Amino acid sequence: MLSVAHLPVLRLNAQGKRQMDWSALMGLIIPMFFITSLQMVLNLTDTWFVGRISTLALSAVGASYYLVMMVFLLLGGVGLGIQTLVAQAEGAKQSELALHWVWCGLWTALATTPLFLGIAQAGPAILGVLHLSPEVTHLAVNYWIPRMWGGSLSVLLIVLTSYFNGLGRPKYTFIIMTTVVVSNIVFNAWFVFKLGHGIAGAAEGTSLALGVGVLLAFWFFWKDSLTTKVRQHNYWRPSWAGVRQVLALGIPTGLFPAMDVAGLSLYQIMQVTVSPVDGAATQILVMLTSIAYMPAIGISLAGTTLVGQSVGAGDIAWARYCARIIIVMAMAYMIMVGVGLFFLRGLVVPWFLTTADSNSDVVIALTMHLLVIAAFYQVFDALNLAASFCLRGAGDVRWPTVILLVLSWGVFLPLCHMLTFKPDQGWVHFLPQWGLGAVGGVYALFVYTAGLGILLGLRWFSSAWEKKAKLV
Repeated sequence: MLSVAHLPVLRLNAQGKRQMDWSALMGLIIPMFFITSLQMVLNLTDTWFVGRISTLALSAVGASYYLVMMVFLLLGGVGLGIQTLVAQAEGAKQSELALHWVWCGLWTALATTPLFLGIAQAGPAILGVLHLSPEVTHLAVNYWIPRMWGGSLSVLLIVLTSYFNGLGRPKYTFIIMTTVVVSNIVFNAWFVFKLGHGIAGAAEGTSLALGVGVLLAFWFFWKDSLTTKVRQHNYWRPSWAGVRQVLALGIPTGLFPAMDVAGLSLYQIMQVTVSPVDGAATQILVMLTSIAYMPAIGISLAGTTLVGQSVGAGDIAWARYCARIIIVMAMAYMIMVGVGLFFLRGLVVPWFLTTADSNSDVVIALTMHLLVIAAFYQVFDALNLAASFCLRGAGDVRWPTVILLVLSWGVFLPLCHMLTFKPDQGWVHFLPQWGLGAVGGVYALFVYTAGLGILLGLRWFSSAWEKKAKLV
C-alpha cells in the first residue's frame, strides 16, 4: 500500500487521523459536474433547434436519439475504460503507464472510423425495420447519417477527456466541452437556419463541433507537462497487447450503458410508433430529465476517479468511504432537480415547441403528465448512476452489465410493450396490451430504474466488488 500522501482527497487532522479534504473533493467534483452539465446543454440545444422545425422532426429525433447513443457507447467503450486504467495508474504513481493507456485508446478509437461510416450508410436499412411512418423514417435517416459521420470523433474525445479525468485534471475537460457546446450552438444555427439543412443540419453541426473539441483536446494533451515524455519514449506507437487490454475493459464498460441505452431506444421508438405526439412528448421528457441525470453523471465520474485512484494505491477502505460520499451527493442533487421539475413543469415544457405547430398544446399537456411520474424515480436513478460508476472505478463491470441486461430486456421492454400499445398496435401479440401510450412507457421506466438502482446499490454496499478491486 502506498502512503496516505498518495490517496486522493485525503488530509490528516491534528491528531493524525484521516479525514476527507472537502476542498480537494469539490475541486474534482465541481468541474466534472459542469462538464456533464455542458453535455446536457448540448442535448437541450439540439432539441430546441429541432423543435423549431416541427413536432414531426422532434418525433424523428426521438426515434433515433437513443439508437445513436447506443452505437456511440458500444463503439466508444474503449474511451470509457481509459478513465479507470489511467486513474489506477495515477494512484499507483505510474505516469508512464497512464500515457501508454491513452495512446492505446487513441489508436483503438481511430480504428472505429470505418465501422461508424458503414453504420452511417446502413441507416436507411436500420431505421427501416422499425416500422415508423414514412415521414418520420425519412427525417430520422437525415439525422442519422451525418450524426454517425462524427462517431469516431466522439470516441477520440471520450479517450482524451477520460485521460484528463482519470488524472484528476477535469479543468481541461471543462474547457474542451465548453468549446464544443458553444461551437454546437453556432454550427446548428448556421446549418439548420442559414443553410436550410433542417434536421440534418442539427446533426452536421454537432459532428463538426465534436471535431473542434478533438483538436483542442489533443492540443491540451500534447502540451500537458506529463506528455512531454512522448517525444523521448515510444508511447505513441501502437501496442497490440495494450489495445487488447483496453478492449478487454472497454467493451464491457461500454456494453453496460450501451445496453441500457438500447432498451431506452426501443422504449422511445415504441412511443413514436404510437403517435408523433407521444414520441415528441417522450423526447422532451428525456431532455428535461437530463437536467437531473447528466450533472449527476459528473458527480459519479468523480467517483470513478476516486475509487480507481484509491484502488491503485491499495486502500480499499478509502475507496469505500469516497464512494459513500459520492452516492449521497448524487442522490441529493437528483432529488432536488426532480422536485424542481415537478413544480416548474408548466414553465419549462412550452419552451421546446413552437405555437405555430397544431400539436403543440397536446404535446405540452402530455409532457407535463409524464414529468409528474418521472420526478419520483430520480432518487433511484441517482443510486444507479453513482453505484455503477464507483463499481467501474474498481474494475467491477461484468456483474453490473449482466444485471442491466436482465432488467432491461427481461423486465423493462416487455413491461413497456404491455403498458404502451393497444391490442392492435403492438410489435408482438403474445403479451397483454393495455394501451396507455407514453404514460404507460414512463411507468415501465419507473419500475426499471428502481430495480436497477436498488440492485447496483446492493452490489456496492455488499462489498462484493472488493474481490474485483485490483489493478486492471
